[in-house]
Amino acid sequence: MSAIEVILLQRVEKLGQMGDVVKVKPGYARNFLLPKGKAIRATANNRERFERERSQLEAQNIKRREEAERLFERVQGLSVVIIRQSGESGSLYGSVTARDISDAVTKEGLSITRQQVEIHHPIKMLGLYQVSVQLHPEVHLNVTVNVARSAEEAERQALGEVQKVEELKSIDEAKEKADLLEIEAVVAEEVIIKAPQE
Repeated sequence: MSAIEVILLQRVEKLGQMGDVVKVKPGYARNFLLPKGKAIRATANNRERFERERSQLEAQNIKRREEAERLFERVQGLSVVIIRQSGESGSLYGSVTARDISDAVTKEGLSITRQQVEIHHPIKMLGLYQVSVQLHPEVHLNVTVNVARSAEEAERQALGEVQKVEELKSIDEAKEKADLLEIEAVVAEEVIIKAPQE
């Protein structure tokens, strides 16, 4: 199918600014841009209507951007904790989704939807991650997501005290060896005590 022309009603990342006439695939326009109100078809009537309403649309966009910037200033540096079960290696049973993050951010007092959360790489391990929350097409908030097994572990991770999983394994192995040596020493001592004296 050939591309269709649309007029953007707001900035769309990797596509253009408000008022730009761009060619997009029909499915992208039909399934995303048009139903979300981000664009209108570039017909002669719509072009005239857009030019008549351009100043009003730009004023609304500036107002929404200013509100988003004020909100950004208020919640900058936001960090959320997500508690998940994981294996010994630190890999999660499942992954942390945009919905999980939006729910956690909403609990912190910033009401957002999962569509506003941009996860660049799947979150499948314990640790600290940076995700982007789109408050406005031109305003993005970085949120630190702390994925841990418990609240205590999350606090230690936030302070940078949690060691890498490999280090934790070696520490656990060292503790196990020390415990075994201690048990062997106690057993050897008991054997010596119980041994018949000549």
